[in-house]
Amino acid sequence: MTSSTSHTARLPYHQLSSKAFMGLVNLSDTVKKGPLGLRLTELVFLRVSQINGCAYCMDMHWHVLVKDGMEPRHLNAVAGWREAPFFSDRERAALRWAEILTATPHSDASDEEFAKLQAVFSAAEISDLGFAIAIINAWNLINAGMRAPIPQTPVV
Repeated sequence: MTSSTSHTARLPYHQLSSKAFMGLVNLSDTVKKGPLGLRLTELVFLRVSQINGCAYCMDMHWHVLVKDGMEPRHLNAVAGWREAPFFSDRERAALRWAEILTATPHSDASDEEFAKLQAVFSAAEISDLGFAIAIINAWNLINAGMRAPIPQTPVV
């Protein structure tokens, strides 16, 4: 059995659920302006979007990171961050935690993994990181489920 995928949006969800949509937009903006900063938040958003296969979100967050000055080689290595020399200890810890939480319940957000976060992040940063991971997972589910098409011009 084969399935076909349309590149047309299924519903105008941003209009049909405008209050919920704007709530998620506002929450996203709040986290981006928080203690993690735009670059690290966008890096987490990109990695989670790769894991979830949300092309719309991958395109958007890749574009934001390029615009913010991240080197293309670094961006190309996000999916293979463990083997790439481009990422700081903070970025590696954030990417690892993002992968662990995104893979729940098939992963283990153990005390050992949490201790690795505490070595490089403050309690407020860890809290914001959790919200960032939850937010991008929500966006990925909505955008992939509603088949948000990749626009000709990147959305920022």
